[in-house]
Amino acid sequence: MTDDFTKDYLHNDLREIRKAMLWKLEGLSEYDIRRPLTATGTNLLGLVKHLSLWESRYFGEVFGRPFPEALPRWDNAAQRGADMWATQHETRKEIIDRYRRVWGHSDATITILPIDSPGHVPWWPRPNVKLFNILVHMLTETSRHAGHADILREQLDNSTGTAAQYATPQHDAAFWEAHRADIERAAKAADEKDQQLASS
Repeated sequence: MTDDFTKDYLHNDLREIRKAMLWKLEGLSEYDIRRPLTATGTNLLGLVKHLSLWESRYFGEVFGRPFPEALPRWDNAAQRGADMWATQHETRKEIIDRYRRVWGHSDATITILPIDSPGHVPWWPRPNVKLFNILVHMLTETSRHAGHADILREQLDNSTGTAAQYATPQHDAAFWEAHRADIERAAKAADEKDQQLASS
């Protein structure tokens, strides 16, 4: 009973955070979902592409149920980093549709296997795992990238939240300017205090 509850709880959380990832792309232009928004090139569509590739591996080959579509091998050094951005030849629809197909394959693995089913992750230092470990890992990984996506989307149009119905209420520019000014003043005051303590 406890095992079923744990598996269902983790699985439901994974389903919700996956949907949040795709919501971050809604309403944006092709340029905005693809363009690099950090010094290392992090971008919204690339995050979705990355998650689709790794989720397909973790709930696929790790449990002897490889995803049926051709994907680059995890140990292909020439492909390293290519999963973090979309080329001009890859469409938004292709990447999103593949992510949804990965969900279906992963969901089948999670549903079919008991939570203590053994798996093998050859790229981990401790490769022998259970389904529980992989559920926690993919929930953590997807949530981490959803956090990245939240910041990227806010940079683009000030949109925040995990879904349309939970989006942070929009305020006018004056509200946010005053809010940022309060935070800036607090940061400067803390820094000045720290420097005074260091010099005393």
